[in-house]
Amino acid sequence: NGVGTSQLSDDAVTSSKIADSVKLGKIGQVVTATTSTAVTNSSTTYADIGLSASITPSATSSKIYVTAVISNLGTTSPETNVTTQHRILRDTTQVVFYNTARINGIESDTGGSPSLIVLDSPSTASAVTYKVQQRVEVASSRTSISQWNGGASTIVLMEVLA
Repeated sequence: NGVGTSQLSDDAVTSSKIADSVKLGKIGQVVTATTSTAVTNSSTTYADIGLSASITPSATSSKIYVTAVISNLGTTSPETNVTTQHRILRDTTQVVFYNTARINGIESDTGGSPSLIVLDSPSTASAVTYKVQQRVEVASSRTSISQWNGGASTIVLMEVLA
């Protein structure tokens, strides 16, 4: 009892009619930043890793899809189980937190290149800055290194239009 395609006139379904009926997110703008400067942290206090980018949403209803890849996370600590934690801030507000690596304490060990991903709703049409910070989970002589051995970390901000 349905309608077949042979029963539709040529102009019954158009791309503009589909676009008006189906609300799909579209990318408004893309901003990227990269750093390859090694940053060490042996504190339980978060510290910047030199990776940040700013974006100005075109509307308060826009969302920002944030992806950060932390290159060559490593340690030179003699202990085992150095747990590194990373977070993404929007200005001063934490939007996501990750236990990014538990690295064995072999000298010059690497924990790989973790990715941090979040879809944020800043609810503003003013400029916002996203940045990545790191810390170690337990206070001791444990040290975590982002961008170890010259690896390049990248942050990508994509505005998703409502």
